[in-house]
Amino acid sequence: MSLWTWAVRAYGREGVQDICLSLQDDDGQSVCLLLWAAWRGPVDPDDLEAAVETARSWHRTAIEPVRGVRRTLKKPVPDMDDTRRLALREEIKRVELSAERGLLEELESISGPPDGRAFDVVTALAAAARLWSDRTPREALKTLAGRLPEPGQTDV
Repeated sequence: MSLWTWAVRAYGREGVQDICLSLQDDDGQSVCLLLWAAWRGPVDPDDLEAAVETARSWHRTAIEPVRGVRRTLKKPVPDMDDTRRLALREEIKRVELSAERGLLEELESISGPPDGRAFDVVTALAAAARLWSDRTPREALKTLAGRLPEPGQTDV
Protein backbone atom coordinates (compact mmCIF):
# COMPACT_ATOMS: atom_id res chain seq x y z
CA MET A 1 0.00 0.00 0.00
CA SER A 2 1.39 3.42 -0.92
CA LEU A 3 2.22 5.92 1.79
CA TRP A 4 -0.49 8.28 0.51
CA THR A 5 -3.20 5.61 0.67
CA TRP A 6 -2.08 4.47 4.11
CA ALA A 7 -1.85 8.06 5.42
CA VAL A 8 -5.34 9.01 4.20
CA ARG A 9 -6.82 5.92 5.83
CA ALA A 10 -4.81 6.39 9.01
CA TYR A 11 -5.79 10.08 9.24
CA GLY A 12 -9.43 9.02 9.11
CA ARG A 13 -9.12 6.83 12.19
CA GLU A 14 -10.73 8.07 15.38
CA GLY A 15 -8.59 10.66 17.16
CA VAL A 16 -5.73 10.68 14.65
CA GLN A 17 -6.65 14.02 13.08
CA ASP A 18 -6.82 15.74 16.47
CA ILE A 19 -3.48 14.31 17.58
CA CYS A 20 -1.84 15.26 14.29
CA LEU A 21 -3.16 18.81 14.41
CA SER A 22 -1.93 19.16 17.99
CA LEU A 23 1.51 17.86 17.01
CA GLN A 24 1.53 20.35 14.12
CA ASP A 25 0.13 23.42 15.87
CA ASP A 26 1.27 22.96 19.46
CA ASP A 27 4.54 21.09 18.96
CA GLY A 28 5.69 22.43 15.58
CA GLN A 29 5.96 18.97 14.02
CA SER A 30 5.55 17.96 10.37
CA VAL A 31 2.58 15.60 10.23
CA CYS A 32 3.65 14.30 6.83
CA LEU A 33 7.11 13.46 8.13
CA LEU A 34 5.64 11.73 11.19
CA LEU A 35 3.21 9.70 9.11
CA TRP A 36 6.06 8.68 6.82
CA ALA A 37 8.13 7.59 9.84
CA ALA A 38 5.24 5.54 11.24
CA TRP A 39 4.59 3.95 7.85
CA ARG A 40 8.20 3.27 6.89
CA GLY A 41 9.79 2.42 10.19
CA PRO A 42 13.52 2.58 10.80
CA VAL A 43 15.72 3.86 8.00
CA ASP A 44 19.42 4.53 7.87
CA PRO A 45 20.50 7.94 9.20
CA ASP A 46 21.21 9.32 5.72
CA ASP A 47 17.68 8.50 4.54
CA LEU A 48 16.17 10.02 7.68
CA GLU A 49 18.20 13.18 7.20
CA ALA A 50 17.20 13.32 3.51
CA ALA A 51 13.54 12.91 4.51
CA VAL A 52 13.75 15.77 7.01
CA GLU A 53 15.45 18.06 4.49
CA THR A 54 12.86 17.18 1.84
CA ALA A 55 10.06 17.90 4.31
CA ARG A 56 11.67 21.24 5.26
CA SER A 57 11.87 22.26 1.62
CA TRP A 58 8.24 21.36 0.93
CA HIS A 59 7.06 23.06 4.13
CA ARG A 60 9.05 26.23 3.49
CA THR A 61 8.14 26.66 -0.19
CA ALA A 62 4.67 25.16 -0.56
CA ILE A 63 2.86 23.90 2.52
CA GLU A 64 3.34 26.71 5.05
CA PRO A 65 2.62 29.60 2.65
CA VAL A 66 -0.56 27.94 1.39
CA ARG A 67 -1.58 26.97 4.92
CA GLY A 68 -1.10 30.58 6.01
CA VAL A 69 -3.46 31.85 3.30
CA ARG A 70 -6.04 29.18 4.17
CA ARG A 71 -5.91 30.14 7.85
CA THR A 72 -6.22 33.84 7.01
CA LEU A 73 -9.35 33.12 5.00
CA LYS A 74 -10.94 31.22 7.89
CA LYS A 75 -12.18 34.48 9.42
CA PRO A 76 -14.05 37.30 7.69
CA VAL A 77 -11.85 39.67 5.72
CA PRO A 78 -12.82 43.34 5.27
CA ASP A 79 -14.21 44.11 1.82
CA MET A 80 -14.35 40.41 0.87
CA ASP A 81 -17.66 38.66 0.34
CA ASP A 82 -17.98 35.73 2.77
CA THR A 83 -19.31 33.32 0.18
CA ARG A 84 -16.42 34.00 -2.18
CA ARG A 85 -13.91 33.97 0.67
CA LEU A 86 -15.09 30.57 1.85
CA ALA A 87 -15.14 29.18 -1.69
CA LEU A 88 -11.58 30.40 -2.20
CA ARG A 89 -10.58 28.87 1.14
CA GLU A 90 -11.91 25.49 -0.03
CA GLU A 91 -9.86 25.75 -3.23
CA ILE A 92 -6.78 26.59 -1.18
CA LYS A 93 -7.44 23.60 1.09
CA ARG A 94 -7.31 21.40 -2.01
CA VAL A 95 -3.98 22.99 -3.02
CA GLU A 96 -2.60 22.44 0.50
CA LEU A 97 -3.68 18.79 0.39
CA SER A 98 -2.03 18.44 -3.02
CA ALA A 99 1.20 19.82 -1.59
CA GLU A 100 1.04 17.40 1.33
CA ARG A 101 0.45 14.54 -1.09
CA GLY A 102 3.45 15.66 -3.12
CA LEU A 103 5.59 15.64 0.01
CA LEU A 104 4.39 12.18 1.01
CA GLU A 105 5.18 10.86 -2.46
CA GLU A 106 8.67 12.39 -2.29
CA LEU A 107 9.23 10.87 1.16
CA GLU A 108 8.14 7.45 -0.08
CA SER A 109 10.61 7.69 -2.94
CA ILE A 110 13.50 8.33 -0.52
CA SER A 111 13.29 5.04 1.30
CA GLY A 112 10.83 2.88 -0.57
CA PRO A 113 8.03 0.93 1.09
CA PRO A 114 8.26 -0.74 4.49
CA ASP A 115 10.30 -3.92 4.44
CA GLY A 116 7.76 -5.90 6.47
CA ARG A 117 9.85 -6.20 9.61
CA ALA A 118 8.18 -5.37 12.91
CA PHE A 119 9.37 -2.14 14.54
CA ASP A 120 8.59 0.16 17.43
CA VAL A 121 6.49 2.96 15.93
CA VAL A 122 7.20 5.34 18.83
CA THR A 123 10.94 5.01 18.24
CA ALA A 124 10.52 5.74 14.53
CA LEU A 125 8.28 8.74 15.27
CA ALA A 126 10.67 10.08 17.92
CA ALA A 127 13.66 9.83 15.57
CA ALA A 128 11.88 11.93 12.94
CA ALA A 129 10.50 14.39 15.51
CA ARG A 130 13.98 14.94 17.03
CA LEU A 131 15.49 15.85 13.67
CA TRP A 132 12.58 18.09 12.78
CA SER A 133 12.49 20.11 16.01
CA ASP A 134 14.40 20.62 19.22
CA ARG A 135 11.36 19.31 21.09
CA THR A 136 10.24 15.67 21.03
CA PRO A 137 6.63 15.42 22.27
CA ARG A 138 6.99 11.79 23.35
CA GLU A 139 3.58 11.41 25.05
CA ALA A 140 1.74 12.74 22.00
CA LEU A 141 3.83 10.47 19.77
CA LYS A 142 2.90 7.48 21.95
CA THR A 143 -0.76 8.40 21.64
CA LEU A 144 -0.45 8.75 17.88
CA ALA A 145 1.39 5.43 17.58
CA GLY A 146 -1.40 3.71 19.49
CA ARG A 147 -4.01 4.88 17.01
CA LEU A 148 -2.19 4.24 13.75
CA PRO A 149 -2.61 1.02 11.78
CA GLU A 150 0.23 -1.29 10.89
CA PRO A 151 1.83 -0.12 7.61
CA GLY A 152 0.59 -3.15 5.66
CA GLN A 153 -2.85 -3.22 7.27
CA THR A 154 -5.54 -2.75 4.63
CA ASP A 155 -8.59 -2.58 6.88
CA VAL A 156 -7.72 0.86 8.18
